[in-house]
Amino acid sequence: MFRALKSKNYRLYFIGQGISLTGTWMQQMAVGWLIYRLTKSPFMLGFVGFLGNIPTFIFTPFAGVLADRMNRHRMLIITQALEMVQALILAALIMTGKIEVWHIFALTIFLGIAVAFDAPARHAFIVEMVGKKEDLGNAIALNSLVFNAARLIGPSIAGILVALFGEGICFLCNGLSYIAVIAALLSMRITHRVIVSHDKHIIDGLKEGIDYAFNNRLIRSILLLTGLVSMMGMSYMVLMPVFAKDILQGGANTLGLLMGSTGLGALIGAFFLASREGTKGLKGLVFLTTNIFGIGLIAFSFSRALWLSMVILLFIGFGVMVQMAANNTMIQAVVHDDKRGRVMSLFMVAFMGMVPFGCLIAGALAHRFGAPNAIMMSGLSCVAGSFLLRNKT
Repeated sequence: MFRALKSKNYRLYFIGQGISLTGTWMQQMAVGWLIYRLTKSPFMLGFVGFLGNIPTFIFTPFAGVLADRMNRHRMLIITQALEMVQALILAALIMTGKIEVWHIFALTIFLGIAVAFDAPARHAFIVEMVGKKEDLGNAIALNSLVFNAARLIGPSIAGILVALFGEGICFLCNGLSYIAVIAALLSMRITHRVIVSHDKHIIDGLKEGIDYAFNNRLIRSILLLTGLVSMMGMSYMVLMPVFAKDILQGGANTLGLLMGSTGLGALIGAFFLASREGTKGLKGLVFLTTNIFGIGLIAFSFSRALWLSMVILLFIGFGVMVQMAANNTMIQAVVHDDKRGRVMSLFMVAFMGMVPFGCLIAGALAHRFGAPNAIMMSGLSCVAGSFLLRNKT
């Protein structure tokens, strides 16, 4: 299950990311609570989600071209440092009592741009960290495992800290957590791939990557399904403060429990994927877990009890994690290495770049029809889209 950790470079990355991602999820929970506390608006929750993810839609395709043409290791060090600066600035503004909503908007966009350049380089860099290519699928599953372990731990800690000390401490912890992953990256000894010089314009390089991805039937289907689930389903996260405060009549601790339950389900899914060998059967698993995710959202929209909501969120977390990680694994297994950065950038556009539009849709639907109805419509869309795309795969 942990065979990719035999590689020292990947082991360093795994530990550093574990610490850093815990801080990231603390911030994710705290920023939603902060926005809802300041504005009392479900639409603003969706709008902040839009601002944070729209840079992925705009910049990530070009970042993918750069990830194929530049040193991915160096790109990651720079982007992680920028993300650390963003968290520390937010912490300082909150702790000095000078925070305003426009500060959150501006710094959310800044973080989104950094993540847009970080994501394709990080996903493409995995193959350089892992010693054996046959361990690549295991490394991707372990990435999901550490990501979702952090999603379980981070919000739970954040809920307690926000209740005791306010949101600022979560942003400070996140800023300091980046030291771990930056130190891990600097400690690596990487045999860098040979980078072939390119005379093509960056637009031509991007077009070449898009043509390659959409002429491959498997990659095309994965990108379309990922984009659908991200736009119509993943936005449920931005409405969690509404459920915690207004639907379930709780506080920051309730929000932490809800997000932690999702993380626990996803963590179970990550262990499940890490125990698998090879890619056989992943396609059927993807469509099964997409339906588990969609049906879970529908069930969650009707729940009015905290314990039942937490149980349902276990299935939601499991479904979406397995679906996204399995899609990632299938793409990484078939893509040519000289186009890996560009194809992974398209995957990140589908995975994260469609989320901002979903956030706006979810925020507007929640404002007009209420948060439960917005979540129910999201779930129905995922189930319908899954059956439609499966018939065309």
